[in-house]
Amino acid sequence: MSSTSLLDEFGTPVQRVERAIEALKNGLGVLLMDDEDRENEGDLIYSAQHLTEAQMALMIRECSGIVCLCLTEERANWLELPPMVKDNRSKNQTAFTVSIEAKEGVTTGVSAKDRVTTVKTATYFDAQPEDLARPGHVFPLVAKTNGVLARRGHTEGTIDLMYLANLVPSGILCELTNPDGTMAKLPETIEFARRHGMPVLTIEDIVDYRTGIDLRNEYESGLVCEVSWS
Repeated sequence: MSSTSLLDEFGTPVQRVERAIEALKNGLGVLLMDDEDRENEGDLIYSAQHLTEAQMALMIRECSGIVCLCLTEERANWLELPPMVKDNRSKNQTAFTVSIEAKEGVTTGVSAKDRVTTVKTATYFDAQPEDLARPGHVFPLVAKTNGVLARRGHTEGTIDLMYLANLVPSGILCELTNPDGTMAKLPETIEFARRHGMPVLTIEDIVDYRTGIDLRNEYESGLVCEVSWS
């Protein structure tokens, strides 16, 4: 069965994006697949704005455990987060920065509660570089300006979805894994989505949806945003 057929139960490409936007607005998670000729993997995504301990625990339990915080370039610069390495040789040019930990309100930094505290500390509207210790147990990723139209990655897809949902432009992602430790492909991702009542969409869906929607100004002004946190 083709990937298109498998995704039909989640709606048309436009419906899939709009259902994901609505889920994120309501503080729920979504599952994002990238291209079949890329990683061809599903990532579980939540907004930083609405992130809960239960959601973080689900990520730690059901996913790879490498929980990443997607940020705009402007936000990463504001927090003074340099690249993890000077010479990025990763296949997909994944833009990791140094890992982080909240300086206050955490113990070892690795529990679900502590990782949520770190995420909230890094994404709060008046966060300062000195609020974060380096290294830590949360792994920031920097999105390319203009999102999936610049790079067809989960990082950019996450930030695009936050902008489209009118949320703080920071999101959490973690690669979904199978019980045997292998990476979840589309069939396993869909089964997980059914169990947890989550929408599924693809990077291609976001690319198509964004035709005519230019988010570059949003990316370039996405430094801080004062919001009411859940």
